Amino acid sequence: MDTIRIGLMGLGTVGSGVVRILENHRDDLLRQTGSHIEIRKILVQSTEKLRDVNVPQHLLTTDPEDIAGAPDIDVVVEVMGGVPQTKLLLEKALRSGKHVVTANKDLMALHGAELLSVAAEQGCDIFYEASVAGGIPIIRALTESFSSDRIMRMLGIVNGTTNFILTKMSLEGASYEEVLKEAQALGYAEADPTSDVEGLDAARKMAILATLGFRMNVALSDVEAKGITGVTKEDILYGQRLGYELKLLGLAERDGDSVSVSVQPAMVRKSHPLASVNGVFNAVYVYGEAVGETMFYGQGAGAMPTATSVVADLVSVVKNMRLNVNGQRLSRPYKEKRLQTDDRIRGKFFLLLHVEDRAGVLAQITQVFAKHDVSLESVLQHPNAANPSAEIIIITHDADQASMKNVIAECENLDVVNQVKSVYRVIG
Repeated sequence: MDTIRIGLMGLGTVGSGVVRILENHRDDLLRQTGSHIEIRKILVQSTEKLRDVNVPQHLLTTDPEDIAGAPDIDVVVEVMGGVPQTKLLLEKALRSGKHVVTANKDLMALHGAELLSVAAEQGCDIFYEASVAGGIPIIRALTESFSSDRIMRMLGIVNGTTNFILTKMSLEGASYEEVLKEAQALGYAEADPTSDVEGLDAARKMAILATLGFRMNVALSDVEAKGITGVTKEDILYGQRLGYELKLLGLAERDGDSVSVSVQPAMVRKSHPLASVNGVFNAVYVYGEAVGETMFYGQGAGAMPTATSVVADLVSVVKNMRLNVNGQRLSRPYKEKRLQTDDRIRGKFFLLLHVEDRAGVLAQITQVFAKHDVSLESVLQHPNAANPSAEIIIITHDADQASMKNVIAECENLDVVNQVKSVYRVIG
């Protein structure tokens, strides 16, 4: 086909970036694909709104049917967000023979398997590189570069807002509340930051990565998510003294035929590559059985990085159209989903306890750990003039999560323990 006709759904930050790239890179895209890529319609909320990208007025529409059901559209590029209505529109587009490129992480985390099935039935492509980690080509790496390997573990800093907050807390010793206000003022955090700071955004992305990496349909409800609202500057300070940086990590791990996927703040050893990922940057660390350790690092959000991933997917669709192989490269989960139980999820743990400052306290606490077969790597006590309780930091050897939950519950019931202040996984 000499001309590929595009229907663009959304003309916000990312949509405007897509328009710019298609215009500014027109000759390069023609040479790469052998086709002219032309935008035929753009779905917007208002055709009268002033925009920072010049688009002919006749291209704008407020009617989704002008794209989803239009016979003169070959590829639908969706960057407007939303789930229920957007799902229906993309299903209609696929059923009418249109290929789809989307940046919608919420949609793919919740309904990705359904949309992939529809695409396969219709012989259409659906690509979604931009749904995870913006401009980092992690999805293409998982579906293509690692296709001959067996992925054992993925660790991801996949939310720039929380990484910005934790970085500022680490470098400046500021409180969570102070840095959150700064992040909102800079536009890194929304007025309602719940999705970011409670780990929900990262959980959606980890569900997508785990589905691709482990070849099984990992649902958002399978991801145990804990955010950063309980992180204090004291936690970060104590971690630094022991050689760790505190990061909000997505963890996806395989043990035999079963997997576990979670999002949680974790103490990352400073020698680990993820410890030095700061600010709004994202990174995904992948451990393959054959290739070993790899890490993908870059801008996880923003107009141009995300738009670059969108257009890269579009180029793949066009190349497939010219080769007549659309729908043949879809990466669909084919393994039975098996989730690990707590007694099989293992790791090291960091605990900060506020305890009574008197003799015999430590002996009572260590007896609880011994009772549940959790061995200790180190036990430290740090004076804190601001806290009348004694503060004890414990780092365990590898222990299973079920035993750790029992330890924590029993410690909380000890008379000598005023509070189990913090519990974090230890990485590296």
